[in-house]
Amino acid sequence: MPTVDDILEHIGDFHFFQKQTFFLLSLLSVTFAPIYVGIVFLGFTPDHRCRNPGVAGLSQRCGWSRDEELNYTVPGLGAEGDAFTRQCRRYEVDWNQSALGCVDPLAGLATNSSHLPLGPCGHGWVYDSPGSSIVTEFNLVCSNSWMLDLVQSAVNVGFFIGSMGIGYIADRFGRKLCLLITILINATSGVLMAISPTYTWMLIFRLIQGLVSKAGWVIGYILITEFVGLSYRRTVGILYQAAFTMGLLVLTGVAYALPHWRWLQFTVTLPNFCFLLYYWCLPESPRWLITQNKNAKAMKIIKHIAKKNRKRLPASLQSLRPDEEVGKKLDPSFLDLVRTPQIRKHTLILMYNWFTSSVLYQGLIMHMGLAGGDIYLDFFYSALVEFPAALIIILTIDRIGRRYPWAGSNMVAGAACLASVFIPDDLQWLKVTVACLGRMGITLAYEMVCLVNTELYPTFIRNLGVLVCSSMCDIGGILTPFLVYRLTDVWHELPLMVFAVVGLIAGGLVLLLPETKGKTLPETIEEVENMQRPRKSKEKMIYLQVKKLDIPLS
Repeated sequence: MPTVDDILEHIGDFHFFQKQTFFLLSLLSVTFAPIYVGIVFLGFTPDHRCRNPGVAGLSQRCGWSRDEELNYTVPGLGAEGDAFTRQCRRYEVDWNQSALGCVDPLAGLATNSSHLPLGPCGHGWVYDSPGSSIVTEFNLVCSNSWMLDLVQSAVNVGFFIGSMGIGYIADRFGRKLCLLITILINATSGVLMAISPTYTWMLIFRLIQGLVSKAGWVIGYILITEFVGLSYRRTVGILYQAAFTMGLLVLTGVAYALPHWRWLQFTVTLPNFCFLLYYWCLPESPRWLITQNKNAKAMKIIKHIAKKNRKRLPASLQSLRPDEEVGKKLDPSFLDLVRTPQIRKHTLILMYNWFTSSVLYQGLIMHMGLAGGDIYLDFFYSALVEFPAALIIILTIDRIGRRYPWAGSNMVAGAACLASVFIPDDLQWLKVTVACLGRMGITLAYEMVCLVNTELYPTFIRNLGVLVCSSMCDIGGILTPFLVYRLTDVWHELPLMVFAVVGLIAGGLVLLLPETKGKTLPETIEEVENMQRPRKSKEKMIYLQVKKLDIPLS
């Protein structure tokens, strides 16, 4: 009996139906971008200073300019590297007292203003920003700055928990039902986050968004790869990730037009409600239906695909069997990922590379928001360079292979981070160029680890291997906000130094993995253990054949 792949060869493995489905599911990837990295705009931290009651009245009475007001009333102004004092401390002075003069008002209180006592910002802050963010609304600065880190960590905790459960849910109840449920919860929690009255409620709804949004993105990825033929599976996977990059560009424009975080959150969430219409647009995966012994329903969907593609389904192909014949059942175990030498090496290197890709990708985006340039242009340019990364993968993986482009991309990202540390601020164009190069490198590495992970495990532990290794991506996302925002307080370029070391190590470790270009997916542990020695065994086989042929001729 034919498999689904056999039937797709006759009714179209990437024709009208698949293209339409790919477009619809790619919209899910577009709307996932604001959830994954939207913190850059939602949590933007503008320059700020302590609010001092009485300063506005004194400034108006004395006719000060804005610069004069700041110079007289803000401690640490102009002091190199003293941002904490400038932003988080205020003079313990009653600015309402009439004895204060208009020219150097603090001179009568101390011979040097540096001798005046300083205290925390007890009356809130003044923010130099025309819009608003969760930072400015909930005052997530100074001693509360860690609460901003928690917002992005919460969504990554949601990614981690949601991804761990999505495989079981989608396999147990079906791709379509699971997708629609995640869309509904994602849309609802996103809107509730936009109208949250307190920080705590906002954080809870952000966590819920994380629980379902990445799960929905993964289901979309699974669906599109199950609808297309084998030869198109890798390409649509890469293009599905490229749609995420399109979402980054859209996010930049929307954030520029809507500088208020509540309206921005509401706007990027609203399209998710439209995806509920997919109930009538997308069928269930026929491959999943076959695994559930629902062959009649699967055949009905296959006939629908054939009709959409204007193809005729031959009568000889109107019976189905699973894509993989059921043989001896093997129960996967976590120990299988570390029991044998080669698989253990693959597991450790892949886990580290998933972690690295997440830390560098999210970290570079977050650090960009702290760089002090035009955040919208910088974000737009760095998103644009992700498109060449997808093109490079498509052009190289079947020509050059996986290992060298993957290792090179990690090293380029690490080297770019290291170079950025030493580029002076007055060469802003060079800083942006190097940052874009690093962004392209880590994007390429991120997409490459998604592809190669499945090629380094035998069939019976392949899903488990991908699940365990990719979970390090979410662990990295949980830690990244604390790495970026806390290390920046020590030295602005310190996160880049950490990223450089992490990226260069990842590139070196990739070179220890076997090349998988042109190889079929391994079925057994023995095949994986022998992946490093294919050339030698092949040469030996050819040599023995030649010797056998030489004997009759002598």
